[in-house]
Amino acid sequence: MDIKDTARPLDGAGVSAFLQSLPAKPLLLGLGEARHFVEELGELRNEIFRHLVEHEGYRSFAIESDCLMGLVVDDYITTGADTLDDVMERGFSHGFGASPANRELVRWMREYNEEHGEKLRFYGFDGPLEYWAASPRQALTALYALLDGPLPCTRETLDTLLGPDDRWTNEATVMDPSQSIGQSADAQRLRLIADDLMALLDTQTPRLSAEDRQRAALYGRTATGLLRYHHWMADTSPARIARLSGLRDAMMAANLRAVAERGPALVFAHNLHLQRNKSFMPLGDQLLEWWSAGAITQAHLGDRYAFLASALGTAGDNTPPPDTVEGVLSTLPWDHSLIDARRLAEAITRPAPRISHDFRYFPLDPAQLDMIDGVVFLKQAVRLG
Repeated sequence: MDIKDTARPLDGAGVSAFLQSLPAKPLLLGLGEARHFVEELGELRNEIFRHLVEHEGYRSFAIESDCLMGLVVDDYITTGADTLDDVMERGFSHGFGASPANRELVRWMREYNEEHGEKLRFYGFDGPLEYWAASPRQALTALYALLDGPLPCTRETLDTLLGPDDRWTNEATVMDPSQSIGQSADAQRLRLIADDLMALLDTQTPRLSAEDRQRAALYGRTATGLLRYHHWMADTSPARIARLSGLRDAMMAANLRAVAERGPALVFAHNLHLQRNKSFMPLGDQLLEWWSAGAITQAHLGDRYAFLASALGTAGDNTPPPDTVEGVLSTLPWDHSLIDARRLAEAITRPAPRISHDFRYFPLDPAQLDMIDGVVFLKQAVRLG
């Protein structure tokens, strides 16, 4: 099979043809990043999303950013609250608000909503965490405020148990579990209160608007997820980092299932979070493993979840060897290509894995091509943040 027979130019017609080739219309279409902060990929993502909105009925966009901060962006694009500058500063985590492509996406979504009755929605789907984690205060108090009595404690008791936020956000806990308060008496009681609040939410669902129900569920997922995460930050066993990584991806997957209820949606995140296979990470003499958010989402949605991995040819001054997947794809005649990954796996024999000296760039794993629906390939990426 000629390599060109597996690929097409990456344009609106190609995206629509790809969707039609799938066994079912996806509720979530994942577009992965081989590396964060590749501006060319962000610009292509924007073009893909515009096409999906205008021709395929997509109305939601989700990104690997703090789910609570994402509410700031969603409020802006739906109501015009605040300014674009303020939203880009307060509405993204991990430095993603500085991306020009993200700014252009938010600007375009707001402009679209000003001109159309059926609104676009924006979601962050990461937890408020990295390897350290935020205080559960925002999520717990917001959930508490949406519920009616009988509440499991007073607001004063809740504030006292939460205490200063900096005792939750101490980054030293990443390396030193003894500095975590996640298994303290206050934290244990807060976990019970969060559980009671979630049970109360179930009993009060009929009195809440659809929007308040969705926000309350988000606050509840985030509060319980953060308290669970903090609990295991205090763990001293060798499984600690793998467990925390798995908990983060599980929080992502839970948020993605909520986004799917308003699908179809385009989801933008690192390939490693959207992949269907297990994640592996060497740590000292251990090989840590956990299921990615994409694998968990696939287990729930089946063929209503589709995954496009991205791959880069020349990245900065690094050119792929010709016997790697990226080297083979670099022979395609288009600058940007959309490849049927499973047909690609049949077309190339024993490609060599690409070795990256940029720790932020993860090349395609040739052994996993049959776990991907398609590959978005950029022959050259120059603007690497």
